Amino acid sequence: MPVIFITDGLIFLLVFMVLGFVLYARGHEHLRAPWRDVTRRPIAMSAAIILFVYIVFGLFDSLHFHPRLEASDSNEPVYSSEISSVLDVLLGDLRNNTERTYSAPLASYAFSKEMIEQTDGTQIRTYPRLKYGGAHLDDPSSQSNTDIIKRILISFFLGLLVSVSVTGIILLILSKRNNLGFKETMNKCVRNELPVPWYAIFITLCLIITIFTCVICLSQSYHVFGTDKVGQDVLYQSLKSIRTGLVIGTLTTLIMLPFAIMTGLMAGYFRGWIDDVIQYLYTTLNSIPGVLLIAASILLLQVYISNHEADFSSLEQRGDLRLLFLCIILGITSWTGLCRLLRAETLKLREVDYVQAAQAFGVGNLRIMLRHLLPNVMHIVMISIVLDFSGLVLAEAVLSYVGIGVDPSMHSWGNMINSARLEIARDPVVWWSLAAAFIFMFILVLSANLFSDAVRDAFDPRIREN
Repeated sequence: MPVIFITDGLIFLLVFMVLGFVLYARGHEHLRAPWRDVTRRPIAMSAAIILFVYIVFGLFDSLHFHPRLEASDSNEPVYSSEISSVLDVLLGDLRNNTERTYSAPLASYAFSKEMIEQTDGTQIRTYPRLKYGGAHLDDPSSQSNTDIIKRILISFFLGLLVSVSVTGIILLILSKRNNLGFKETMNKCVRNELPVPWYAIFITLCLIITIFTCVICLSQSYHVFGTDKVGQDVLYQSLKSIRTGLVIGTLTTLIMLPFAIMTGLMAGYFRGWIDDVIQYLYTTLNSIPGVLLIAASILLLQVYISNHEADFSSLEQRGDLRLLFLCIILGITSWTGLCRLLRAETLKLREVDYVQAAQAFGVGNLRIMLRHLLPNVMHIVMISIVLDFSGLVLAEAVLSYVGIGVDPSMHSWGNMINSARLEIARDPVVWWSLAAAFIFMFILVLSANLFSDAVRDAFDPRIREN
């Protein structure tokens, strides 16, 4: 039985809006030209593919449902009260294969010693075998390294085989589309003679597919990133945290963008008392410490949830409401920067000849702002969207670290870092939870920043003219 959270609906609404914008942009050359320039940049296309992989994981984790129970005496289907997602089904083994407590990456024994009773009744203090990690080995101390190397080599060659197959299919499609031979198309891709840098796309796909095959092969018998304090697989937590990072980055931007554009254009175009009111508004808002405002808002939400527990049937819905509220608060506190940039740009644009001519011919103010001003500030909007996305993903990690971010029951990189704070003080150090969160967050933020550089260069008219 499907379950639709508020953030799920907003995520798919945003997806449909992006698809609608793509269809609209295809019919307008002034919108197609900058994006065509983005597709010509190898680094931008490689970053776009990585971002696409993250988005796919996030969308799979946004399809929630109540699992159907197997055994039922009645003819009517009975559903579990637990809420799962499609990603939970795909990662069923990682989710269910839990250990008792900590275990290091690719380990076959627990991280801490325990008292173990032997067959003769005596007890010794040693590292116990894991329930799932390396369970197929008879003697992990002598067989685990060989088995891990063997699996990596097999998965590496399997990944190369899949990569070559995918590359061949894409080259075949390109050869038919361009009416060229297969070999000629491959040579053009290698020499970068096609409009799109396919060689960069093929290299990125090869790396992603190879890494995926290695992780899948190893995760069938080991915990690739180890387990946490309660024995849950850290790789599963990292993949589940992708949705939280994407929601924070995208929905917050969706919330603050219309208000920032409207107020920025109005302040720069009308000036006078309208400009004074808008400046007073964002100056006052900037004078309030953002962390304190977020902490107070989250505290009010927690009080509301505590007083209305009957309105929330599950912990997942409670966590989803807190996530949405956090997006709203971050949107309210982050629109001022873009508003200032748009105000400054609009103050300059309102003095150019075509805007003055439109005013002289009696064109309405709304039409001037939408027809002449908004298209000329879109490069600032696009740059701010992509750059703010990276900052918001990092902001979630910081807020969750200090305890005012997403709900503790929800998977997020910030919660992983927060839980790893005490683990670092152990001797020896439990480092893999922090490392996994850092790796996944670093790849996402780096890809977003590289893609934003290409968007900035493509949408900035001064750079395009040069």
